[in-house]
Order: sequence, then C-alpha cells, then structure tokens
Amino acid sequence: MQDENTSTYKTPKGATGILVLSDGAVFYGHGCGLIGDAVGEVCFNTAMTGYQEILTDPSYAAQIICFTFPHVGNTGTNDEDEEASTTAAETAARGAIFRAPVTEPSNWRSTGHLHGWLETRKIIGLSGIDTRALTAYIRDNGMPNGVIAHAPDGVFDVPSLIEKARSWNGLIGADLAIENMTDKNFDWREARWVWPEGYTDKDGLKKVVLIDYGVKRNILRNLVSNGLSVTVVPGTASADDILALKADGVVLSNGPGDPAATGEYAVPVIKALIAADMPILGICLGHQMLATALGGKTVKMDQGHHGANHPVKDHTTNKVEIVSMNHGFAVDRNSLPDDVEETHVSLFDGTNCGIRLKGKPVFSVQHHPEASPGPQDSFYLFERFASAL
Repeated sequence: MQDENTSTYKTPKGATGILVLSDGAVFYGHGCGLIGDAVGEVCFNTAMTGYQEILTDPSYAAQIICFTFPHVGNTGTNDEDEEASTTAAETAARGAIFRAPVTEPSNWRSTGHLHGWLETRKIIGLSGIDTRALTAYIRDNGMPNGVIAHAPDGVFDVPSLIEKARSWNGLIGADLAIENMTDKNFDWREARWVWPEGYTDKDGLKKVVLIDYGVKRNILRNLVSNGLSVTVVPGTASADDILALKADGVVLSNGPGDPAATGEYAVPVIKALIAADMPILGICLGHQMLATALGGKTVKMDQGHHGANHPVKDHTTNKVEIVSMNHGFAVDRNSLPDDVEETHVSLFDGTNCGIRLKGKPVFSVQHHPEASPGPQDSFYLFERFASAL
C-alpha cells in the first residue's frame, strides 16, 4: 500500500489492478473482470459463501465490495445464483476485491468462470491485496469513497483516480432505488430452490403486491413458497395504483441508496397504505422507509452491516437468529414514536433491526430474512406475514 505522501507512484511489477481511496491510500493488485475504472463506496462483506448472490444484490449498487473470505470464484458461476430480478438492477456492485487470485472453477453447478462473468456484468475485480488490512482500515475509519481500476498494461493515473474518489458525492442523499427498480408491473411465480427439482412455479391463494426498490429474487421466492401470489410494481407506483390491485398485503423491498432520498416519493405512498389498513412487511430499505413513514428517522452508519453471520434477537420470541445483512443506513430507535415497538436488535452493536406498528399487521426488519446467501433462520418472518393476511 502507498499513500499520497509518496512523491511518485510506481506500479509494482506485474500489477494490473488498483484501489485508491479518497484519503490518498493506494492498494495494488491483479485486475480481473471489466477493464476500466469505477467509483463507489468501499465496504467489506464477511460471508464465506454466495459471492455471486452478493454481487448481484441490487442493495450493493454504487459499492465496491471487499470480501473477507480469501478464496472467491473457485466455485464458478451459473445462471441460477442471480439475485437481481430486473435488467435495471443487473449492474449492482461496481467492484469486487479478493485476497487470492481467482482459480479455475470446481463445482458441479458451475457453468462459467468468475472472470468472464464479471466482464459480462460490468464489474471490475481486484485480487492480491491485503484484504485484512483494508477491512481494518474500514473498521477504524468508516466506509470510504474509492476507485477500483483494471488495466492490463499496468498504467494508472493515480492522482486522477484519487481526485475522482474525492469528488464523488457518495451515498448520502443518493436515490439509487430509482435506477434499480422495475419500470412496469410483473407477476412472479417461482418458489424457493428445492433439491432435486431446483426452482419450481407455484400458484398462491392470497395476493400480495411487492413495491420494488431493488428487490432480490429470493424475497419473491419466499413469498411464493408461503402460498402467496406476487405482483411486483415499480417503487414509484402510487397508492391508488397499488390499492386498485386488490391485494391482501404489501411488501416493501430491499434496495440501495439513502432511504431519506427514496422516501421523498415512497413515504407518502406507504403512509396511504397504512391508513388503508393494508398489512405490510418491510425488508432492509423497506424497513427504513416504513420507520420513516411512522415518524422515525434514519442515520448513516460508519461501517454498515454486510455479511451472513450477524446475530439478531427477536424480542417477540426471545430467540437469537443468525442472519444475512447488507445495509449502510439504520433506523434511529430513539426517534421512533410511542405506537411503534422495536422487535429486533443487533447483538453486534445494539442497532435497531426490526419494528412493528402496535395494533396493526405492519412490521419490518432491517436484515434479509430471505438469506441468499446466508442462514435460513429468519424464513419464519414470511410465514408470520402470510398468516397475518
């Protein structure tokens, strides 16, 4: 690693990739995937598996992900482990950082190499850097703006890349959901993956509308697997349009960006749905915007929560579950009004992870109950929602 106090930036022999941070820190390594450069917020993810699901999660839009598990790519890629549900969300993460070089894939489900998949998905990869040092940096300093670059000739204009990182506006105030949601209604019938059949279609007895702010496929699959018929609508849909679909309930999806920015158009709709006594389930960004609609506020986190090993306590059952998380904003519990009860809390740092509106079937969680990747401890939340309809 070098810093900007170095008078001359000299690319180490064989280096074809680079990460520069807004404070001038520079990490050299080996590039893979898309050739070029991309700016984003640098975060770390502690999941040991599921790199393809992570990189296609629309919640990672405008972010560069440092994987703490050293070996990424060795199980290859396939068409089934995708989490973006629309073409609008196909770019998802802008960059991916690994400790070890990507090897040839070895897995019975693999249909392609990670390098080629990264190229197709327009994601820049970087391996061979000290990911533990980068993770420690983020722990100490928060998630920085950075630029990841891949150049086969090893030529980098480092001062220009540092300036690009510094001039980027970051995620505060950014409405990224608008770029990752569907632009038209569609129905979803695919249920969860089950051995040995794989994915199968099912018809539901009750109907829910999912408002798409950048939804993951496994949220849709879990709803179907719990006997629900799902219609997905854009995050910009009006309350009248949603209510006209005569659904039994509404789901507020996950998604990227600042909930305060997306909430400018989403929160009035959510308020109208609550007033219409519509059962509501919110997930991640949907949780944050539901809290806002109920009178709460959100705050930007220093490191965020990104991984599949986070302990969360459900106060309604007193059980602890291990969950998948991916968020850089959180609900400020001290801002919640008296008619809103905190239902879940992170056992890592005590931050809010769930709420419910007293007296109504309206609740939400900060974590990802659909997993993919991650444990299935929180699947019960979909059952809880379905039983409330």
